[in-house]
Amino acid sequence: MIEQLQEDSIALLKELIKIQSFSKEEDKTADVIERFLQQRNIKTKRKLNNVWAYNQHFDAAKPTLLLNSHHDTVKPNTGYTRDPYDAAVEEGKLYGLGSNDAGGCLVSLIATFLYYNEQTDLSYNICLATTAEEEISGNNGLECVLPDLGQLEFAIVGEPTQMQLAIAERGLLVLDCTSTGKAGHAAREEGDNAIYKALKDIEWFRNYRFSKISEVFGPLKMSVTIINAGSQHNVVPATCTFTVDVRVTDAYTNEEVLKIIRTNVDAEVKPRSVRLKPSSIDKQHPLVQSGIALGRTTYGSPTTSDQALLSIPSLKVGPGDSARSHMADEYVYINEIEEGIKLYIEMLKPVINGD
Repeated sequence: MIEQLQEDSIALLKELIKIQSFSKEEDKTADVIERFLQQRNIKTKRKLNNVWAYNQHFDAAKPTLLLNSHHDTVKPNTGYTRDPYDAAVEEGKLYGLGSNDAGGCLVSLIATFLYYNEQTDLSYNICLATTAEEEISGNNGLECVLPDLGQLEFAIVGEPTQMQLAIAERGLLVLDCTSTGKAGHAAREEGDNAIYKALKDIEWFRNYRFSKISEVFGPLKMSVTIINAGSQHNVVPATCTFTVDVRVTDAYTNEEVLKIIRTNVDAEVKPRSVRLKPSSIDKQHPLVQSGIALGRTTYGSPTTSDQALLSIPSLKVGPGDSARSHMADEYVYINEIEEGIKLYIEMLKPVINGD
């Protein structure tokens, strides 16, 4: 059965690669995934370009685990030397846009879902969610359908990690800050220079150290990345705006970090969003322990994924290599998918009592 699942998964991935599926334009890949599942007698649900399904013997009295990955892609960069939609296989590599991020993970999780779908002795229900807009952290992807999925206990999020276990992921806050002074003529002692006021706050962002240190990531990191002020050389600026990139660890919530910042700086601080939360799963969780028993290692992921939208324990793991994501001539190894399917299945066995 696993060999057939591997074969079908690679065929599905080739079909998906051949279809343009930029974020917000994933309708055709959603159609393909929907059809693939329905041909295997899976009852699917769909909202916009998100497709999800539950195992055949769903029992509302049991907890539910989520298998999630995305089918949107970024646009191919200018460095491509081959057709990004060709889905060619050469020397064991399957080339194509989205092959590594996150096509290999997506089809491997679909295969895992199919493996367990008809089993009657599972201690968990399984919800498979193939979602859109991950690459732009869009509102019409996983976040859009989470209320429809029902109560979830924990999740596997499929992203390329070389099948190592990302047990934590940094959150992200992008802060737009405005320091306000008073305009005046630069030749006279007039005005209140907003740049000087901003410098005081910028120095705070540079030097402040949060007291709680993440065991996985270490200290929380803040970086001032953009600054803008002034209109002409002889006018003291009344406003100075600057942007701060904050990589939040699992030691804090986004809201806690925002409160600390606002307490310590004079500038007006507006977060673009607090949606991209830090996330983690306990290293002692049975799923993580199962992965460790299979020779997998744990680490903290510096990149952001749909995991940031989940408020439940979640593990990011999948075939492929994050270093290949968004690169020119993107590829995934065929054997990475084959091994990924086996590892997903084996990792879940002691957790959900599969046979």
